[in-house]
Amino acid sequence: MARRIEFYFDCSSPWTYLAFHAVQPLATELGAEIAWKPILVGGVFNAVNQTVYDNRSKPNPLKASYMLKDLADWAKLYGLKIVFPPTVFPVNSVKAMRGALVALDEGKLIPYATSAFEAYWSDDRDISKEDALADIAAKAGLERQRFFSAIEADACKARLRANTDELIKRGGFGSPTMFVGDSMFFGNDRLPLVRAAVEAA
Repeated sequence: MARRIEFYFDCSSPWTYLAFHAVQPLATELGAEIAWKPILVGGVFNAVNQTVYDNRSKPNPLKASYMLKDLADWAKLYGLKIVFPPTVFPVNSVKAMRGALVALDEGKLIPYATSAFEAYWSDDRDISKEDALADIAAKAGLERQRFFSAIEADACKARLRANTDELIKRGGFGSPTMFVGDSMFFGNDRLPLVRAAVEAA
């Protein structure tokens, strides 16, 4: 059986940016395929993890301070620039994540998602806006008119909902969530466990 990592993700999460960056060389090293699964993390939160909203409205100051340090430490380790919080946070990522499905179909998921992550987390752009999405698509080599038409198609909307529902049914509660077989791993810091699971598969 081929080695495989399923990667459920939404570009609106900084921890997902970290994991997206790190899982690729890991998969290459292990000879594993990555099955990219764009989702809408807000849909996951609404269904099974509404405490996220409570934590945002009434953050624990000690945990919030440490989170900023932790995020900065991981970004430095990976050589990434992450601006937190971005000017627009949380962002409506639904069109960007539909766009990830369009890119996936054209074999351009990695350049598209890289561009989307960089636009939001490094360049502090609102990825819900048409101009930002147009630039993200262009950097990935996606034709503008076809891209914007595709992300409004009912089939594309349904696929994003289906991926999101699939993650919820499998026990997921956020982004990034990875699976190796039936074993679930949540968060960038679980990549060593992903490695062990792939090696054991």
